[in-house]
Amino acid sequence: MKALVKTDFRFPGQKSLYTGKVRDVYNINDNLLVMVVTDRISAFDVVLPEGIPYKGQVLNQIASRFLDATTDIVPNWKLASPDPMVTVGHMAEPFKVEMVVRGYLTGHAWRVYKSGKRIICGVPMPDGMKEHQKFPEPLITPTTKAMEGHDEDISREEIIGQGLVSESDYRQLEQYTYELFEKGTRIAADKGLILVDTKYEFGRKDGKIILIDEIHTPDSSRYFYSEGYERRLADNEPQKQLSKEFVREWLIENGFQGKEGQQIPEMTVEIVNQISKRYIELYENITGEAFVPSESSDVTARVERNVLDYINRL
Repeated sequence: MKALVKTDFRFPGQKSLYTGKVRDVYNINDNLLVMVVTDRISAFDVVLPEGIPYKGQVLNQIASRFLDATTDIVPNWKLASPDPMVTVGHMAEPFKVEMVVRGYLTGHAWRVYKSGKRIICGVPMPDGMKEHQKFPEPLITPTTKAMEGHDEDISREEIIGQGLVSESDYRQLEQYTYELFEKGTRIAADKGLILVDTKYEFGRKDGKIILIDEIHTPDSSRYFYSEGYERRLADNEPQKQLSKEFVREWLIENGFQGKEGQQIPEMTVEIVNQISKRYIELYENITGEAFVPSESSDVTARVERNVLDYINRL
């Protein structure tokens, strides 16, 4: 199947198109958003030159499933998924922070810790921990929401002090974040996985806080395999991860970390197919179900047809 890397639709009532690293988001009458999850792939804040077949379907269907599974905690933006690569939902005013939650000392938190610091985003981390060790309690380490470039760490006090989010709203965001992470952790445990860290984005619609964007996908979350976790931790071995970390590792091995002057390595058909297979493996492990690829000789036409059918029925 050919990867879908670019869309340029003209839907009825369309006001604008926002093109992100992976998602193309269509504003319909300042009321609905049509989010097309393309097969583009990014790493180190760079969109790589080749698309990954089925990646968009994998991410969209995982996010759709978890949005449906968490409506008992917080309402969300989703209305429907009229195509395997598309979610249509409510437009909301996004909060200017991302709620990152960490259950384990891994990734960015470990790099901060290793440098000798014991505070991240204003939150203290215990002494004497090792990489990949579980925190006594999950930590919320928010970031600013950058339209371009890198998101930046920020503390709860700075968020409230700068007026990015009111104190009462922030307390609600914290509560939702802890509850979503706890439920995601339980669902992952049932599949033999550990939800290590993730991020949530929230917005306001008709005065109410709702969950927006994707949740618990391998692009926004990190998972470990439960089996062998304790042994690897005791032996100071790397954990077996279920995330797109393998893409970053391949790039690093081939001399690319997104720095100036570095060349993106050639993405051969073999590499692209390997990445596609890994994303399908992610889907099957996270959902516990076989992946059913949505075959189509013309993916662009299929997506457009399915979205138009949905919009015209509204």
